Amino acid sequence: MKIICIGRNYLSHILELQNQKPKEPVLFLKPDTSILQKGQPFFIPHFTNDIHFEVEVLVKIKKIGKHIQAKFANKYYQEIGLGIDFTARELQTKLKDKGMPWEKAKAFDGSALIGEWINKSEVDNLYNLNFSLEKNGKEVQCSNTANMIWNIDELISYISKYFTLKIGDIIFTGTPSGVGPVSENDIYKGYLEGKELFNIKIK
Repeated sequence: MKIICIGRNYLSHILELQNQKPKEPVLFLKPDTSILQKGQPFFIPHFTNDIHFEVEVLVKIKKIGKHIQAKFANKYYQEIGLGIDFTARELQTKLKDKGMPWEKAKAFDGSALIGEWINKSEVDNLYNLNFSLEKNGKEVQCSNTANMIWNIDELISYISKYFTLKIGDIIFTGTPSGVGPVSENDIYKGYLEGKELFNIKIK
């Protein structure tokens, strides 16, 4: 399986990091070694002290697809979830400034927190999902999928032009504003439509 991530899919986050609004989705990949094992804390990696949290709505692909039209994309997933794309921000900035790939800052071991999954039939409208992240009991990120520049079906269609989607592949659909640094002993809780989907401690 592979993890496909979308960068710059919320205008608020684009402005927050002073980036330019892209004309098409920004894609990058995480390997399966980036998945944080369930029940495990997130350990700040040895190569940086500047890790940021980015909460994101996730989609799990349920069948193989290539060149998928957006109007048929809903047939390729049944489960949605919530996760964190942990990012080595200072390292990412240095890589971007040099025009180099982001993988060292985005795809390191344990950088992908994947919470619990729910069936999309449990929610009323995938294009109007509230989600949020709490840091030590205080809400730090809060948004709605209506604020996406490209919605889930459009992302699946776009991604499938370049990568064959396979069963079990996971899409991180982008983060809204409010991202910030993690510290040792922080506790993060993620909510989708008011339901807690993950609870993670930083070590």
